[in-house]
Amino acid sequence: MDPNHYRFRGVWRLAAPAPAVYAALEDVRSYPLWWPEIREVRATGEDRGDVVIRALLPYRLVVGLVATRRDPVAGVLEVIMRGDLTGWSRFTVTPDAAGGAGSAGGAGSRVLFEEDTRPGKPLLRRLALPLHPLFRANHAVMMRRGRRGLAAYLANDGRRVEANR
Repeated sequence: MDPNHYRFRGVWRLAAPAPAVYAALEDVRSYPLWWPEIREVRATGEDRGDVVIRALLPYRLVVGLVATRRDPVAGVLEVIMRGDLTGWSRFTVTPDAAGGAGSAGGAGSRVLFEEDTRPGKPLLRRLALPLHPLFRANHAVMMRRGRRGLAAYLANDGRRVEANR
């Protein structure tokens, strides 16, 4: 096992239609409005930008994102990452016949999140072996808060969410 290699996979079920969820996820500039760990987004060109991330652990990551796939029909958003994290990340948004929590009539969505990454930051690479479980737990908390924030943001008609900050 390479302690510097991380594969993440998770599912978010949301009480909003798939097109609305896809649109919110595609608008990376709005992430700081609903995702507490995404502190800042800076556009650096068409289909590229930097995100500043700070989760529970006392370090800040700056990750450059380059969009490699935007497919609203398939519901797929994919980026490659460079900088403090390298690799790729993907959201796949599909209608959820069962609906999300609290949705009426099955108008919910299922969001599959997948990521394959390695730390680019030298300190994180050095700490990978002893802190691997802590890094994974930190990521899990970030994703849980992201799902909760996105659900609140969509329910609040795209306005800033302060509840989970």
